[in-house]
Amino acid sequence: MQRIACHASPVALSTALSAALCFCALLACAVPVSAQTSHDQPLRDLCADRPGLDTPPCTVDKGHLVVETGLGDWTHEKDADTRTSTLIAGDLLLRLGVTDDMEVQAGWTAFGHVRERDRETGALTHRSGSGDLTLAVRQNLRNPDGSGFSAAIMPYVTLPTGGQTIGAGDTAFGLLIPLSFSLSDRITLSLTPQADAAVDEDRNGRHLAYGSVVGLGVDLTDRLTGALEFQATRDDDPSGRMTQALASLSFGWQPGDAMQFDIGGVAGLNHDSLDAEIYAGITRRF
Repeated sequence: MQRIACHASPVALSTALSAALCFCALLACAVPVSAQTSHDQPLRDLCADRPGLDTPPCTVDKGHLVVETGLGDWTHEKDADTRTSTLIAGDLLLRLGVTDDMEVQAGWTAFGHVRERDRETGALTHRSGSGDLTLAVRQNLRNPDGSGFSAAIMPYVTLPTGGQTIGAGDTAFGLLIPLSFSLSDRITLSLTPQADAAVDEDRNGRHLAYGSVVGLGVDLTDRLTGALEFQATRDDDPSGRMTQALASLSFGWQPGDAMQFDIGGVAGLNHDSLDAEIYAGITRRF
């Protein structure tokens, strides 16, 4: 197998730097303005993107920053030719509340290691590298605290700053429509339709990918939550169309109003999907 380089091109780095500077400018502009008003009303309950497959429609309080970090994520999958294990660490997501119902996001993966074994020859291949930079805006349309019926739209762009190990190799675009509905004081139904201009397998061009997540979230105690979710995704890559189906079980524990620890697992439900995934992470609001 061809050994893959783990560095970004000058053009990609320049694009990523420009995008990062724009994000920092938003951060600098938003915080001073919100500092005058953020203490006028109580903070909402912490609403983290982690854990699970779903994306919540709630937004971060104006003038506050939420930092979500994946401490470790291990994925295993196999097909007729290879068996692949992927370890990801330092999966970072920054979420800044710009207005009462809008936030901006920047996500980046610091390290990924892929180990592949040829099932016929037993040959091993190891690759390491960093991930791409993803920028997004989440605009809540109803109930930014996530209560009752809550809805949002979330366009995003992924810039090819990472190496070929876990990077896509080209710019990708997408749109999510997070929805949630409180069935009772402790049970919430969630739904996240999504459509993407995903990067082709050969890293040259884009194709349509679409699907949705549906799940049930339960407040097991005042501090512990759990979620059972299912995801189906259709990927129309020119090299071969496939439909992935996943099931997820995750838990989040909040020792305080501004912090959450999480663990979760994902299982593939068909041949096109990964076999198993286990992860853990932490969320902190500032």
